[in-house]
Amino acid sequence: MLLGKNITFYEYPFDLESELEDAILEIADTIFGEKRIYLDTKKKIGAKGKTKNIPDGYLIDLSSTKEPKLYLVENELAKHDPLKHIAVQILEFSLSFETSPYLVKKIIKEALVSNDAALSKCQNYASEYGHENIDVLLEHIIYGKDRFNALVIIDELAEELEKVLISRFQFPVEILTIERYRSPSGECLYRFQPFLSDVTSPDDIKDMEPILPPLDPSEIDTIVVPARDDGFNEVFIGENRWYSIRIHSSMIPKIKYIAAYRVAPESAITHLAPVASIEQWKETNKYVVTFTSPASKIKSIKLVAKSKVKAPQAPRYTSKGRLEAASNLDEAF
Repeated sequence: MLLGKNITFYEYPFDLESELEDAILEIADTIFGEKRIYLDTKKKIGAKGKTKNIPDGYLIDLSSTKEPKLYLVENELAKHDPLKHIAVQILEFSLSFETSPYLVKKIIKEALVSNDAALSKCQNYASEYGHENIDVLLEHIIYGKDRFNALVIIDELAEELEKVLISRFQFPVEILTIERYRSPSGECLYRFQPFLSDVTSPDDIKDMEPILPPLDPSEIDTIVVPARDDGFNEVFIGENRWYSIRIHSSMIPKIKYIAAYRVAPESAITHLAPVASIEQWKETNKYVVTFTSPASKIKSIKLVAKSKVKAPQAPRYTSKGRLEAASNLDEAF
């Protein structure tokens, strides 16, 4: 239930997958942001005689000036036994993608050509960031090693499904949930966390004027985790690792360092360690980060009074270079 001043919205689950897809199209700009393009196109991919599949859509991610990405999208309802179905679909997507990148490019270009706003956005990006034309941009996104990324959009995420998506695939699989609510008069509301909104714009600063220019996603190499004194001393320092933390699948290959934000009364980032590995933590939907060597003490990056950045309550992403240059927490993210 969502309660407003003069109106109450009640849970209104999606009955059909098509209803979920209609909702995605309705709020796509808000879900994905102005630097991403959602293409609702369904055509079969895969080479002759090989695995073939039909993705529910594609997401072109232009949020990075250096590393544009493509996500193949699977839309699914939790009531449709998503554990088995989604795992199979994602695997087949990856196999089909690998054998027919030329076909994927053709499908995406056709979808862009039929969408003036999307085409213009891609053309402007290509021109501004050194790609000769749309074809060159799409080839940069689609061809090459480690180019496959998947996005699952679902109405309810079961812990078992999340664990499977973490442990079974060697490529990034991001997950986005959308819940629907309806008022007695028929008005609908949707509840969701915008796609990767916490990567470079944490909730407490995304609507404020930043102290520094936003960090390009391609520059991210460090995860900052909040730590209480007992856990910091026993695990971060004592065991040279940090565990049971949530990390975006697409961020894992980027993370080379982990920093500890010591909660009050310290209220500062004080230590940094190089990362040796990031692995699933004890069959859960979380991860353990193991250090290459013991954490080193760095200059204290303190939370300041009336700051734009609040004390981290969950992992945040930044770069080692930005941490080294920061004099306070406002300059760290």
